[in-house]
Parts: sequence; structure tokens; C-alpha cells
Amino acid sequence: MSEMITPELVDLDLSADSKESAARALAERMVERGRVTDLDGFLADVAAREAQMPTGLEGGIGIPHCRSPHVTTPTLAFGRSPSGIDFGAPDGPADLIFLIAAPAGADDAHLSILSTLARRLMQPAFTAALRAAATPSEAAALIAGEPMATATAGAGAEAGAGSQAAARGLSPTPPLPELGHRPSPRSSNAGGAENTASPAFEALGSGAEPRVGGPGAEPTVSGRGGVGESPAGQPFRVVAVTSCPTGIAHTYMAAEALQQAATEAGIDLRVETQGSAGFTRLAPEDIASADAVVFAHDVPVRDRARFAGKPTVDTGVKAGINRPAELLAEARDKAARGEVADHTPTPVERAGEEADGYGAKLRTWLMSGVSYMVPFVAAGGLLIALAFAIGGYEINTAPSVAEHFVWTESASWAALLFQTGGLAFGFLVPVLAGYIAYGMADRPGLVPGFVGGAVALTINAGFLGGLIAGLLAGGTVLAVQRLRIPTALRGIMPVVVLPLIGSAVTAFLMFLVVGKPVASLQQALTDWLSGLSGANAVILGVILGLMMCFDLGGPLNKVAYAFAIGGLATPNEGSLKVMAAVMAAGMVPPLAMALATTLRGRLFSKTERENGKAAWFLGASFISEGAIPFAAADPLRVIPASMAGGAVTGALSMAFECTLRAPHGGIFVIPLIGNPLLYLIAIAAGTATTAGLVVLLKGLRKQAEPAAPAGTEPSDRTKVTAAA
Repeated sequence: MSEMITPELVDLDLSADSKESAARALAERMVERGRVTDLDGFLADVAAREAQMPTGLEGGIGIPHCRSPHVTTPTLAFGRSPSGIDFGAPDGPADLIFLIAAPAGADDAHLSILSTLARRLMQPAFTAALRAAATPSEAAALIAGEPMATATAGAGAEAGAGSQAAARGLSPTPPLPELGHRPSPRSSNAGGAENTASPAFEALGSGAEPRVGGPGAEPTVSGRGGVGESPAGQPFRVVAVTSCPTGIAHTYMAAEALQQAATEAGIDLRVETQGSAGFTRLAPEDIASADAVVFAHDVPVRDRARFAGKPTVDTGVKAGINRPAELLAEARDKAARGEVADHTPTPVERAGEEADGYGAKLRTWLMSGVSYMVPFVAAGGLLIALAFAIGGYEINTAPSVAEHFVWTESASWAALLFQTGGLAFGFLVPVLAGYIAYGMADRPGLVPGFVGGAVALTINAGFLGGLIAGLLAGGTVLAVQRLRIPTALRGIMPVVVLPLIGSAVTAFLMFLVVGKPVASLQQALTDWLSGLSGANAVILGVILGLMMCFDLGGPLNKVAYAFAIGGLATPNEGSLKVMAAVMAAGMVPPLAMALATTLRGRLFSKTERENGKAAWFLGASFISEGAIPFAAADPLRVIPASMAGGAVTGALSMAFECTLRAPHGGIFVIPLIGNPLLYLIAIAAGTATTAGLVVLLKGLRKQAEPAAPAGTEPSDRTKVTAAA
């Protein structure tokens, strides 16, 4: 750990006033020591991780972290803020800031050590010692796990930690407790000048959790926490899984918090940490003997079916950190009531926040289905488009290639492509419905969802029918899971009972209750798209263009894209126009950033100019995310400019009546586009609009700034300009 943090990476008087400026101040120290190669690129990765979930924790801790290709070696920087910085913790600002930087391909040993820091932050003695540290060397030694006597001896003129603390009227730094043990309230180091502080860290293997039990307890893969006994003489047994998007910090902090709460409650706990350093599965016998399960996660639990039939508490990882005792108490209550597998929060691509409202959950469920449907749309759409390009539009009347195929005729090959693409398209609605249900209820929702999607196809309810069928199937399975089930039936619930009841109820509702009204609505939408022309089409193009460019791959962007690919399930002239407008608008932001950095490079940092070169290809390939680094660095100028250009392109594409049968591909599917020349003109117009606005807005900002010393790169002034 000592090579990860040095005194030069510690700032005990961090003067930043925001989490962005705090991250920048600490990251600059990493850059100075060659640990980070691209400051702005690394900060963009930190911001992207922060956008997924705030990294502030109760107790005055902020732990921004990410894995980034701009990191050369795993590094930790520490800052102590006198006034506190808001990192989104519920109890207020953080004064202890840890910036963790891991390479994109960090090895397991380094990530395990970083995860140990996350656990240590749950120990009050550790954070108290950091708040009392007098010098950067002292703080670095604490974090690195070096004995304080050694660290201070190497510091030269710096005095011992205990003497420095005493000089400020503080108690000497207490020994840090072993992982998993509660610190003694009377722990002190009263005994003269010799400092006997124990190491701050113990190296753990991949996925290992500490066993709580005694001084000689050995670390095990799945820790046993607080083996107390209930009045009946038997401990209440719980197994838990923790995970977070990066698998570095929150995963292990939640595990440690649950361990401590289990110790206090007399609960027998084993935790599986599904982190970046890999994980070792809980032993089957531990799961089988568990009375309840706790999931504290922000990414899907891997192999979740192992825990089927158990009373389950399912929540976000921050709940595991902030209120572990409540989660364990809830698990005990569910077990007492016999309530089995309550999976209300979606396990697939969940947002992870415990306070998510129904709207956020609904969006996540729908996006789960859409994400699984997109590959079928892409494969089927491209095959059909190629078939039309080779054999003409009359190819849709060709006989089955199973009955008639001539190897030397292009028409036969076109027919093969068309019929294969049609079969792929036939899966769109069932896959959409099946994975919406899966996002709601996990694996037991798959069969009812696919059945409901098939019914939607049968009654011509189309894309909307698939959405409704998936929600009905998932809701039905969740409702059945809430019922009190006899113990004898719990083992067959996921594979027999839930699919059987879910399929029957979903099919009944789709065939006899909601199916026909939804089919009528789908037909009305199809007719409306078919009749789009003139001003109505242009207005729709403007709206879709704005949505595609607002968040560059975020929720609004995906809603517009899902609307477009949903129309491809029942293609007509209107739906093909919508698909063309959506793809054209999505290409504009990265192409415009590339053009702006080429025309007026001095307005951008060196890193942005390099990103601009890559943005040419990303934009041409319809990858809107190519503009994210620019938007993250200067959102108030880049995002409005991107939306303006997207609106122009969307409107022109609709006005030119351009069509597109392929759901992706950018300029590489231009031969498959209706009115390709006008389509390129629409993209060029939007690109020029956005690039011009970005150059104008950045130029105005530059004029308002005080003159900088000659030779100073724009990146050197980002601290000011990014907030302008």
C-alpha cells in the first residue's frame, strides 16, 4: 500500500469549495507524480462515476473513485478540508476526502488493498486518527498501514506522531483495530514516546471478508460476523451480497458495516463482495442454512438464482453502509413472517438508490427490455436493409429460400438476407416483454414475459403490447412472490410455480382484457406515423433532435432511440423517417466537437483537441457519447449548442423525407438511406450549427477572462473556466 500513497499525495489543508475542485486539486498531485497521464480525461471518468451515485458517506467522508485508462498505477490521494465539502452524504459535508485512481486493467492485489481502505473507513478509530494527523507523512503512514515509529523516523525533521498530537492537546493516535473488530472505547497509547500503533491495513485476498470472532481469527473468503446466540440457543443466519458500479469502495464499506451491525445484533453473517478484484461465491451450504438474504447492490447480483426461496431484503449499496442494522432487522422480520424473495427493486441495471420513485424504477425496467431488444433490431434491420440494397424492394415477395434458392443468383441471396432479418425481427416484441419482466422479477419473470410478448404479436398489439405484457408479467410474478408459500413448495417456486402462474395470468390479461385496446392504440400510432408530413413531421424531428442531444446517451437520448427502433418493429414510411432523424441528430454532437477543435483549437485544452480527433470517427459511427468529455468540461456551452444542432438536423431530415431501415451504423449505412445526399446535408447543417455556437460561446467566455501568462494551456485554467 505504501507505493500507492506518499506524503506528496496528501493535502491536510484542502481549500476546495466543491467536489469537482477537490477532485481536481488531488488529481493534480497525481499528475505531478506521473500517476495520471491526462488530467481532464481522468476527471471526466471521476465525474462519470460520481453521476452514477454520490460518493459521500455518513461520518464526514467523501470517497470519489474510478477506474480509468488515464491512470498508470493504482494511486490514492487524501485531502482534509477545514470547512467541509458536499459529496452528497445525508448528514452533511465531508472533511476527509479520498480520491482513488485505479487503472482500467488494475490487478487483483491492488484492488484488494484499495478495498481494505474502504473497510477501514467504517472504523471510528481510523477516521479519528486521520483527523488528528499533524503532517502529510503521518497521514500517509496511517493510510498505508505503516507503523508510525518507522514513518516518522523516515520523515527526518518531523517529530513522532504521539508527541505532535500531544502538542496540540490531542491524545496520541490510538492503535487501529483489526479488521472486523470494534475499537475499544478506552484504547490509548499511554506509555511514553514509543508509538505502538498497529498497521492500518491487512492485505486481503480477492473477495475476502474478515471473520469476526477473536484475536486469532483468520480471514476467510466469506466472513462470519458476530456469531451470537438467540434466546433459543441458535444464531440467526444471514448471507449477504454487496456490489457497486466500480467494485472498489462502496462494495467493501457496505460489507464492513453489515459485519459490525451483525456483531452487535448477535447475527451469524457471511458476506460475498462482488468487487472489481473478482469474488468467491458463498458456499452452497452457507446459503442453504441461511434464514434470510440481504442484497446491498447497485449492479445486478451475479448468479442470483442461488438465493431463490429465501426471505430477501433488496436495496442499494448505500443503504448497506448507512443503515445496516435496519436491513438486518428487516431480514429477521421477513423470516419470521415467512415472506419469501421480495424482489421489488429491479435487479437488472438498477439505479441503486434506495429512494428511487416509481417513475425511476419504471424507466429502468423499460430500458432493461430495450437494451436486450436492440441487438435483434440491429441484426434484423441491417439484414433487411442489405436485402433491399441487393435485390430491390420487390424482394419481400420472394418465395422461401428453403424451397427455392439458386447459388449464382443475387436475388436468392437477397431473399435469404430478407427472410433471416424478418425472423430476427419476429423476436423483437417477445424479447422486449421478456426482459422487462426479467428486470422486475429476475429469472422467474422471463417465461411469463416471453409468453405475453408472443400474445402481443398474435393480437397485433406490436411494440406497445410488448411493453404492457412485460409489465404485467413482472408485476404478476412479484405479486405471487409476496404470498406466504408453504416450505415444501419453495424449492420449485422459481422453475415451476412462478412461470406457470405468471404465464397463465399474463396470457389471460393480454388476450381478454388489455390486448385489444392496446392493439387499437398501436394501430392508431402506426397510422399517425404513416401520415406524417409537412409541419408535423418537422416538429417531431425537432423534438427528437433535442432529446438525442440533451444528455448524450442518457435517459432522454435512450427514450428517443427506443421510440425510433420500436417503429422498426412495424416499419412504414413514417417510422423509417423517425429512425433516420434520430440517427442523424445523434451524430451531430461528436462531429461538431471535432469540427470546433479543428477550426479553433486554441479555445480547447490539449486533451480536448486530442479527443476531438477521435470524435470524428465516433460521430461518423453514430456514437453520441463521443461528445461527453466536452460536455463534462463545459456543460453550459456544449449541451445547449448540441441541442440546437440536433434540432436543426432532425427537422431537416424529416423535411427531406429521408428514411432508414437500419437502427445503427452512421455513415457506414448511407447506401441504405432514402435520399442519402439530402441526409448528409442535414447532418452537415446541424454539425455546423453546433460547432459555430460552441466556438462563439467559448470565444465570449475567453474575452471575459483575465489574460493568462504566455504559453499557458487552456487546461491550466480549467479550474476557472469549467465553472464559468
